[in-house]
Amino acid sequence: MTVEVKGVHYEVSEKTREYVDKKLKRLEKVEELVVDFHMSITREPKGMYIASSDIHFRWGKGGHIKVENRDLYKAIDVMFDKIEQKTIKEKEKIQEH
Repeated sequence: MTVEVKGVHYEVSEKTREYVDKKLKRLEKVEELVVDFHMSITREPKGMYIASSDIHFRWGKGGHIKVENRDLYKAIDVMFDKIEQKTIKEKEKIQEH
């Protein structure tokens, strides 16, 4: 799985990168299904953070998840909750066929 984390109007600190790496461990059970994972953290002028990600599965399907919150780490948590749900749902679809 290729992982890319970038910041827009936000410098991704080592602490933030470690936090994201810790959260990525939640996806280990579906890691063989995911080809690419691109994450972007955007800081809005009014103090809002937008955590968005694009996830690409090996069978060509992809997904985009976007979460806004005033707390960066809360936004990352909610985003990974949604990613986990998305990957489990996609895994179930593949197992049905």
